[in-house]
Amino acid sequence: MEILGLEKDELTAELAALGQPAFRAGQILDWIYAKRAPRFDAMSNLPAALRGSLESRFVLRPLSLVRSTGSKDTTQKFLFALPDGQMIETVLIPASPALYGEVSDRLTACVSSQVGCAYGCRFCASGLDGWKRHLSAAEIVSQILSVEEISGQKINNIVFMGMGEPFANYDNLLKAIRILNAPWGVGLGARHMTVSTSGLAPRIRDFADQPLQIRLAISLHGATNEVRSTIMPVNKRFPVEELIEACTYFSTRKKQYLTFEYILIRDINDSPEQASALARLANGLRAKINLIPYNTVEGLTWERPDRPTQEAFLKILLDRGIAATLRREKGHDIAAACGQLRLQTSRDQGTDTAGKKLFALGPGAE
Repeated sequence: MEILGLEKDELTAELAALGQPAFRAGQILDWIYAKRAPRFDAMSNLPAALRGSLESRFVLRPLSLVRSTGSKDTTQKFLFALPDGQMIETVLIPASPALYGEVSDRLTACVSSQVGCAYGCRFCASGLDGWKRHLSAAEIVSQILSVEEISGQKINNIVFMGMGEPFANYDNLLKAIRILNAPWGVGLGARHMTVSTSGLAPRIRDFADQPLQIRLAISLHGATNEVRSTIMPVNKRFPVEELIEACTYFSTRKKQYLTFEYILIRDINDSPEQASALARLANGLRAKINLIPYNTVEGLTWERPDRPTQEAFLKILLDRGIAATLRREKGHDIAAACGQLRLQTSRDQGTDTAGKKLFALGPGAE
């Protein structure tokens, strides 16, 4: 059993089954999240017998580092192995004025929610190897603890924009968010977490009804059905009209603005007509728009538009009063597209992504 996937009441119940008083749960959680104990035997104020029981009953750290890479812009990318040999990526992103406006000290972890992805967005490397499985709540939470331990830095912002579709793993996602938000857990404020979805309209409505004020980002990438369906296969199931209706519901239930993520792809969605249509959608929702020049993915043929085209697209939005930013790339020199490091490592080792050869690299190996 993964102890990082237990909320406080669940851990209390597990300990009661071992004949332990309720206050032990608070002690253990303090060791895990405040003191960041690496092992159960380091929890020195617990009875030796209890430490032994915890060791035999629970998994404390479900991730192991396989590979890490660093970018010239200080972006860091980590490849983690899971207990079953599957792999996921987590990215640590430094602050960027073009991305975060007035915030100058934000340190963001881009977290994965699945091994691979089944949604096949045509700009993304995550789905090139298909969907393998959901991550457990513990595996999601452990990414934050592991990255902080490896980097020696304190994360103050989380975006669920890594491998996988977060809303396809909805229950584990929300449980992980509760643990990350809880004062006995990581203690990160809800407004410092953003969930990104490719457009699962029913889950957007469910998400609007949950109590925490977590931010929502929509991977839009096309302002009309014709263009979006070319890029996002999910649009055929939840077309733009249905997606916007769900977003409208979210906006009526939550205080914060939502964000449209829009990857600019040359000759696909970068026309002035698309910019005007996008402005109309955003204006109806008071949504912010985050423009992202396409990040080259090995195995895919699309390209990013040139700088003048990017700037012209942005100007159309700004001229129509839309809050919009043009993101300057982070980590492009280390294959920062989600899923690329996982695929490259698999190919380098001559095995599939579940292959045991990967462990020959050793922790932190390049």
